[in-house]
Order: sequence, then C-alpha cells, then structure tokens
Amino acid sequence: MYRRIPTFCKSRLVFLFLILISLILHVLIALLPAQEVYVNVCARDTQHEDHAGHALPKQPALKGRTPKKNRDLQNVAGSETRSRASQSLEKARRSSSASGQPFTSKWSSKSGSGPDSNLQRDGYRLNTSKLAALFQHPLYKTPPPPLTPDDQLFSVNSAERFTARSSDSDGWVSHEQEYVVPDGESPADTYPNWLKFYIGINRYELYAQNSSLLASMLNELATLKIVRVVQKLGGTQLKLMMTLNNFGKALFKPLKQTREEETSPDLFYFSDFERHNAEIAAFHLDRILGFRRIPPVAGRRVNVVKDIRDLTTDSHLERTFFVSPVKNVCFYGGCSYYCDMEHPLCGKPELMEGSMAAYLPDVTLAKRLSWRNPWKRSYHKSKKAKWEVNPRYCEKVKKMAPYKTGTRLVDLMDMTILDFLMGNLDRHHYETFQKFGNDTFLLHLDNGRGFGRYSRDEVSILAPLQQCCRIRRSTFLRLQLLASDAYRLSDVMRESLRADPLSPILAEPHLAALNRRLLTVLQTTTHCIKQHGEHSVLQNDMKPWPAAQQ
Repeated sequence: MYRRIPTFCKSRLVFLFLILISLILHVLIALLPAQEVYVNVCARDTQHEDHAGHALPKQPALKGRTPKKNRDLQNVAGSETRSRASQSLEKARRSSSASGQPFTSKWSSKSGSGPDSNLQRDGYRLNTSKLAALFQHPLYKTPPPPLTPDDQLFSVNSAERFTARSSDSDGWVSHEQEYVVPDGESPADTYPNWLKFYIGINRYELYAQNSSLLASMLNELATLKIVRVVQKLGGTQLKLMMTLNNFGKALFKPLKQTREEETSPDLFYFSDFERHNAEIAAFHLDRILGFRRIPPVAGRRVNVVKDIRDLTTDSHLERTFFVSPVKNVCFYGGCSYYCDMEHPLCGKPELMEGSMAAYLPDVTLAKRLSWRNPWKRSYHKSKKAKWEVNPRYCEKVKKMAPYKTGTRLVDLMDMTILDFLMGNLDRHHYETFQKFGNDTFLLHLDNGRGFGRYSRDEVSILAPLQQCCRIRRSTFLRLQLLASDAYRLSDVMRESLRADPLSPILAEPHLAALNRRLLTVLQTTTHCIKQHGEHSVLQNDMKPWPAAQQ
C-alpha cells in the first residue's frame, strides 16, 4: 500500500535538491572565462581583411579619449591582478635560480616551454597565452621575399664542418676549453648555435619570427661556462666582453640601478646610467613589435670572483677589484662615466646580475656602417639641435641620401617608435651591414638607457614621426593589434619577460607606461592621416611577394 512520506523528509529532499542545483551553477560559471578567452583569441578570424588577405585589427577609437583611457586603465589593472596570482611561484623560481638550479627549466626546447612555445607554467592553459596567440596572427607570419645570395650576410660551404682551433685572434679562444664539437651526419650539425645565428642573418632581419634557435641561444647565454673576460674598449660606461666555452661571445652589462628606481629628472640623458634590464626588455619589445633587429639578450647571475676576476686577461680591469667594508667583492674598470671608487660595481657578496647580449659577427667578417641619426640630440646642457627649432626639418632630411629613396626613412620611424616606448633619448647613431647597401634594416643596438623613467613620457622622441608623418602600414597595424584587449602590449611583454632567469625584468609601472605610450604613437599617426591622407602617411609594404602569389 502507498505510504505517505513524512513532512520532515520532504523538507530534507528539497534542501538537498537546492544544494545540487547551486553546485551545478558554480561549475558552469567557472567554465565561462575559459570560453571567453578562447573567443577573444579566435575573434581575429571574423575581422576585416586588407588587400593581402591579412586579418586586421579594428582601429582604436582615438576620439573621446576619456572613456578609452578608463578602459585602458581597467585592462592594465586587470593584468596586474592576474600577475599577483603567480607571485609566489615567481618567488620560488627566483630562489631556485639563486640556489644554482639549471636554467633549462625555463628555456628548454625539450620541454617545449621556451619563448617560442605556448606557456605551460604557472597553471596557464595553452589557449590563454596572449604571446603565443600574437605570434600566430597573420601580421606576424608574413614571409620575407625569396632570398638570393646577395640577400644573405654569409655564403656557406655546406661541405665544411665546424672545427675548434686556437688562434691569436679575438674570434677564437684557447683549445683547452671543456667543449665538444657536436657530431652529426651533415656538416651543418656541427655548427654551434651562434654560428647558425650568423648564417641566418639576411637583408631583412637578424632572425626569423619562428626561429628554432632563439630559445637555445638564450639558454646558452644564461648557462654556458665563461672562459675569458676582457673589458670592451670605447663607450661611456663599463661593459665586459665574455667568451663562452662554445667559442661564442657575449657583451655583459652589470646591474647599476634597481628595477624600481627611476632616473632622476635632474639628470641629463647623456649622463644617465646604462641599465642591464633595459637591454633585456628591449630585445623582447623589439621582437614583440615584429622588428627582430636586436641580437638575443638574456639575464644572468655571475660570480664576480670566479667568472670575472679569475678569468680576465685585462690587467687594467684586474687592478680595480677590491673588497668593500661590508665584505662585498667590487670592481670599477675604466670608462668615461662612473668608473671610479665612488661608483663601484659590487656583488652580494660575490654574485652579480647583468645582461648577456649575443655578439654580432666580427667586423672583419661582416663590415658595418655607422650612420649619424638626423634627429640626434645636442648632448649639451643648453644647446638645441636643428630639429628642435625647425618644425619642417624633415623636408630637408627627405632630400638627403639615403633617406630620399628606399625604406631608410620608414626604418628610422620603426626605431623611433621603439625608442619612444622605452623612453630612450640616447640614439645618436645607428648601424647597418655594409654588404646590403642602403636597402636593409637598421640595427637597434645599445639600448641600456631605456626604461629609466615611467612617470613621464618624453614626446620629443617622436619628433621624426611628428615631422615626417610616414610609417610602414605593417608597423601601424601591429601597433593597433597591441592596443587591443586580446593582445595588450603590457600583457605580452610581461609574459615574454617572465621566461628570463632574472624575472621580473621590469617593474609594473614600466609595463603600464608601455600601454600609455602606445596610444600616443597611434594618436600621432592618426593625426598625420587626417592631415595628409592615408596614402601619403602609410607606406604599403604588405603586398604579397611574387613567390607567395604562385
């Protein structure tokens, strides 16, 4: 017979049913953010296309600046909140690095966690990596034109194997190093990575966007044994030339200023410190902008005694070592600025961090030309340069060689944008490879005076763009892309820099300044387009090459 359920049992069943429904709702809500991220990453497929078939970002609204700024500040604040979630893991990684654990845990081609792959650390899902999504965008996958022998820096004898040899030249070091030449079926298998990097340099870029060498080179710069140290001659501040045990060379710049410290506003730009973290950040920013004109740079901690004093063959450098009152090992070398007892470079007590930049080929093998920057500053405390007093200065530059033909003028605009984003006022000269003549890219070298001040934007750095109103179409589109929420510049920079062993490389205010300065560049370009028209301002470099059309 049917028996009625007591009233108190009914109430319990209803209560359990409500709990079950709430649990299901919580699970569904937790799944929604991942779906939204996936939609944002893939949203570029629905955007409009240019004449070459590339998906283009929507141009940011530069009218009504106040709402746009509010959204940007919210985005930056959101990215900072996300970064705080991984601070404990960052601290653990830094402590493991200080304890001597191998760097390959961060940049290892075997683990697939290098800068060229999607981040899998810190609990990141593959589809949440903004950096990986950025480099998969069509604007970053445009192939260079077909290379001829004249477009390659070196011609390679494919039958010759790499062999270690001793020589009196600085290009080679003693054969007593603990290095075994790689063996392989083909001669190319015996080439060390720095030599493969040299072979890959061409008229259009230092390395390819999808280069498989990059992660390995950064790893080697940070971990390979140092076998020789000398002070690099020239320059205003101390730099060391270090030879690694694979016969490669790197330029070491030691720490002089902490990441949180801003350059004093009372200090002239020509007497500013050169910062090691600025060199590291400049390499990552140059790659994110799609330029690829800075050699690979990695952070590294060295032992002042074992890695520098005991290995140097420079007697002048060796004589400057001393022990400070608090028992730190210090030295100061010799240079134009800050190389004295009042400005020593000290370990803690022996460990010192710095930047390791891969050397370019020796000038005896690949000659380089040095060019005076037309917008060079006066380097005087009161005098002004010609471009500072003549708003039509660019009209004169356009009539000068090599700026009156080819791509040199828009190449200079790329360098100008890089410098403005970094806050670098110290761009007095630039270099090019002599073999390629005037039709080649500019080398973006010596960036140590960037990222010194985040509270002020030096708009005068943008004078070339303001006066010439000329920029590559591809550069303008990539800047628009980096201003969008899906590929926010501060977010991709933070993600890229996180792979370096000295992470964090930049303080958060510097990352926020990147977003602010990027909007200034876009606003300046948009103003030029309104004044002169898109055809006059944007140089169309996005037409498909003949080989790509076949």
